[in-house]
Amino acid sequence: MERIAIIGGAELRGEIPISGAKNSAIKLMAASLLTDEPVRLINMPELADTRLLARLLQRLGTEVEEREGPDGHEMILQTREIVSAIAPHDLVRQMRASFNVLGPLLARSRQAKVSLPGGDPIGARPLNYHLDAFAELGATIDLNGGYVFAQAPRGLKGGHIVFPGVSVGATEHTLLAAVLARGETVIENAACEPEIVDLADCLNAMGARIEGAGTSIIRVVGVARLGGATHAVVPDRIEAGTYAVAAAMAGGEVRLTGARPGHILPLLDRLRCAGVDVDTTDDIITVRRDPARRLSAVDVQTEPFPGFATDLQAQFMALMTLADGESVIRETIFENRFMHAGELARMGADIAVQGGEARITGVDYLTGAPVAASDVRASVCLVIAGLAARGQTLVEGVHHLDRGFEGLEEKLRACGADVRRISEAA
Repeated sequence: MERIAIIGGAELRGEIPISGAKNSAIKLMAASLLTDEPVRLINMPELADTRLLARLLQRLGTEVEEREGPDGHEMILQTREIVSAIAPHDLVRQMRASFNVLGPLLARSRQAKVSLPGGDPIGARPLNYHLDAFAELGATIDLNGGYVFAQAPRGLKGGHIVFPGVSVGATEHTLLAAVLARGETVIENAACEPEIVDLADCLNAMGARIEGAGTSIIRVVGVARLGGATHAVVPDRIEAGTYAVAAAMAGGEVRLTGARPGHILPLLDRLRCAGVDVDTTDDIITVRRDPARRLSAVDVQTEPFPGFATDLQAQFMALMTLADGESVIRETIFENRFMHAGELARMGADIAVQGGEARITGVDYLTGAPVAASDVRASVCLVIAGLAARGQTLVEGVHHLDRGFEGLEEKLRACGADVRRISEAA
């Protein structure tokens, strides 16, 4: 069993390069199924999730090559032909986003059999948005034995899709299918996240005709085929926000390079309100805090982009445990995303959770303790808390960290943190 060990109390000083976005990279990888030509993705993060999806794509017929290029890690994917339109349970259950191969398989092969996904236990993320969209595009959908069977013998056709709620995954998945549908598809109440724009930019570079990505109405004119492309993955706004909070928690001064400050403005605003110094340029975020100066309590409510990201809620909760006064965090995206609160309490945090609201009363200090991660973002929130805690914090559930953060220990150690991975016999 592997754990992360953190000895708290060291200020962070230095520079952290921001990797390509996990949430974008895995959808871009799925897009490679739409063409028989090579798709070259640069600024690719090296994560457990991207490795897992590469294995699934290889099962479907994709050739995957990874290498170090002049602009960092690259992945070249080429699916000359779909050798199997079946995405099995043993792979899909390990990562929810792997379900997004359904749309490209359906668009290119006109049929697909994909296992219903697993994923983090952070609340309901219904698949009916995805399946209803495919039905609107002319597919026949059947659920049986834990699998989705989708068919469109004559190919997909354009349709008018109105999502009942904002869904990033459903918006991306619909784009991955609609680009090869006959005629025009209109998507209303579309998600506006930067990852949507990144996917649309890549698809357009491959020859798709997508307009409106980043707004609530997206129009797609289907094309007969797509070609290859080279595309740089957008910087990971969640990683940037995570390290910004880590610097605020531990104190010191950290420069986050290759970032997009405009993608996390609500977080940067809340950090400033808490008493943290934040400066930005086009691609650098500098975070400074004197650890002797007490943070101020600040309220937060998660919202779809451009609001405060749910994927940064756990990290901000860790920060607020040491703030002066009471802060309130309202989670409006997922109904079960406060599982980290109990683990923070093991370190001495004062947190009361009721429904979708958490009230945090700041304490003078946290104490290191053994804690367990429940999902990708909760795991890193415990690492952040450990940076400022007295003594040693041991974080279990390292596999969650490996899914979402590239080189976490190395990046923190480069800035002076006492963080290491330890292996113990089970």
